Amino acid sequence: MNQSIMPAAWGPRGRGAQIAYTIVESPFGPMLVAVTARGICALSMHESEEWQESELRRDFREAKVTRDDGAARPAADAVLRYLRGETARCEVPVEVSGTPFQLCVWRELSAIPEGATRSYGEIAARIGRPSAARAVGHANGANPVSILIPCHRAIGSDGKLTGYRWGLEIKKKLLAFERARAARAQLDPPTQAT
Repeated sequence: MNQSIMPAAWGPRGRGAQIAYTIVESPFGPMLVAVTARGICALSMHESEEWQESELRRDFREAKVTRDDGAARPAADAVLRYLRGETARCEVPVEVSGTPFQLCVWRELSAIPEGATRSYGEIAARIGRPSAARAVGHANGANPVSILIPCHRAIGSDGKLTGYRWGLEIKKKLLAFERARAARAQLDPPTQAT
């Protein structure tokens, strides 16, 4: 999906960051996209724009946060092109603040193929911490960037969908969307120039 995950140049809770955001309509409902000068720092989906704005300001309470549709719209448009199936990947850089463990988990989530899922235990094993499934779950829940850091691909050890910051219904829709894209890609592989 998006392998360009950069550690934040700003401090905890957004200290020193200048963040612009916009809210656009997506195939999954209202979507908030927040950006710094380096990339997307938050992406959420929820039926309430007020809830999304409140969440953004709570997560980045020490940042200067401004609604600036013009500054954030290019990143939002790139995400929308991906969600509409116009592009195979969304290559917008992501700038996030997290512990080294969280960043490791988020990069591993980004390595899960589109349409696939992995249990928290599988993710923990893949990052070399096989007993850290619960910590992986906590890192997953702290992810501020929906879709681009695909925490919706993490599932319980029994194969069931478990908690999702933006609601299980959106998690189900995202997985169905990705599985449909993956199935189409298998039926219609890209042609190579000769």
